[in-house]
Amino acid sequence: MGTGFTPRQKKEENYMFNIVKKSIEWGGKTLTLETGKIARQAGGSVMVSYGGTTVLCNSTSAKSANPDVDFFPLTVNYQEKYYASGKIPGGFFRREGRPTERETLISRLIDRPIRPLFHEKFKNETQVVATVLEHDLENESDIAALVGVSAAITISGVPFLGPIGGARVGYKDGEYILNPAMDTIGELDLDLIVAGTKQGVLMVESEASELSEEIMLGAVEFGANAYQEVIDLIIDFASPTADTRSCLEIILYADSRSLRAMSAIIDLTSPSHSSVSASFQASFADSSDKSIIKSITSW
Repeated sequence: MGTGFTPRQKKEENYMFNIVKKSIEWGGKTLTLETGKIARQAGGSVMVSYGGTTVLCNSTSAKSANPDVDFFPLTVNYQEKYYASGKIPGGFFRREGRPTERETLISRLIDRPIRPLFHEKFKNETQVVATVLEHDLENESDIAALVGVSAAITISGVPFLGPIGGARVGYKDGEYILNPAMDTIGELDLDLIVAGTKQGVLMVESEASELSEEIMLGAVEFGANAYQEVIDLIIDFASPTADTRSCLEIILYADSRSLRAMSAIIDLTSPSHSSVSASFQASFADSSDKSIIKSITSW
């Protein structure tokens, strides 16, 4: 059954929603990032698909920081739903239960590489939610969620020194395998997840048989090289979609790292560096007492 839209109406709909979609072939499967259609009120929302597995990743930050909070209140929630695999809860419990151990561990898996990349003076409450919408029971959803969260934060306009990429690496019969299928993971000698930026590795988690140090280091290097394509995809994806008119009250301090954070935001959020730089307003206070530079508002 057709949608009832004429080609012109479809074109106007895409313009109204400002839909952006980018894809690459990665590990023998198609990795797709899409934004602009769903969860548009979130600071950054990305639908990521890898093979037949789809995860909706949203990132939202408060517009101002709580002055009583002296830490970064980041919450990461990864959640799986029965409907993602075509099931409906039945029996006595007809609702989704509390987060499973797997959901908790994957939430931590996503949290570890992204948390240190937020600017150290950024205290705005931030919530990241990754919801599995579809699962093909072949491609794991944790890597898709990690990539989607990285893309969502990158386009949300917060001071994030990313993006990051991630990959799963298997090892069997002397060969490394990128993102092995779910039904083969139990047969592998190594199941390793690595995540990081262009500059280096931030997180490694693995389960392995007795393997040499050389093989383990080779797996980390193999995964780090593999996720560089993902980082390039996110940068290309973020160029036309990043929030260059962020209204977040981002508190930065007069130190060199702050200036690097500002530069990173400008580079990632606009294809025209000079136009954003010209509109970037900051009033520097006395750096000796680390006073607030100023909120980054209304770029």
